Amino acid sequence: MRYTITGDNLQFVNIEFSPEESMYSEAGAMVYMTGNVSMHAKARGGIGGGLKRMITGESFFITNYTASGGNGVVGCGGHLPGKIMAIDVGESTWLAQRDSFLVAESTVNMELAFQRKMGSAFFGGEGFVLQKFTGEGLCFIHAAGDFTVIDLKPGQQYKISTSHAVAWEDTVNYDIQSSGSLKTALFSGEGLFVTTLTGPGKIVIQSLSLQDLAGALHPFMPKPSRSSPTISLGGRN
Repeated sequence: MRYTITGDNLQFVNIEFSPEESMYSEAGAMVYMTGNVSMHAKARGGIGGGLKRMITGESFFITNYTASGGNGVVGCGGHLPGKIMAIDVGESTWLAQRDSFLVAESTVNMELAFQRKMGSAFFGGEGFVLQKFTGEGLCFIHAAGDFTVIDLKPGQQYKISTSHAVAWEDTVNYDIQSSGSLKTALFSGEGLFVTTLTGPGKIVIQSLSLQDLAGALHPFMPKPSRSSPTISLGGRN
């Protein structure tokens, strides 16, 4: 399998794969494909697997892709302005925020994972439910904003604004801490808590969370207007 990621903040991942290989994506991720590629909707993992995917923000069915008569090409895109990133699941297991999965080789498993600490689930911003990627092969994730990847050394810690942690290797410890004094919490704009990630392992941080994007757009969304009541005098319209 070969791939390129093109674009700036509305990216494509362009994947070329052989007839011996196969891949799958979340429903609706495919933007284009060559004529020798076939796609089939499937409940990967059966009913239980489909329900687990729905809990993590994905669709019940996934889309499988296979090529015949030579290499095929599939292009997939995210559903919001942001970045796409490849992670090598063969090197380690990864955890990611809900709804981050885009497309992966068929040898990669997307599973349901839960926060180990209730405080992290309620206050950390990433939620109680996470996505876990195991197996071997490439997996592509997407999220809002730009990405920065940091390889934490053992014991090295980063404090991250709520909801900005996209993904991390399972060797990384995920927790929350107080952002400081009450004055800091009220006036810094960061809230009461910050996410803490402690190495060793790689972490992926996004510059803009989906919640922040929604909040920025909300004032500009069309507002419903009240229509004036009309009085019918019995004439034809």
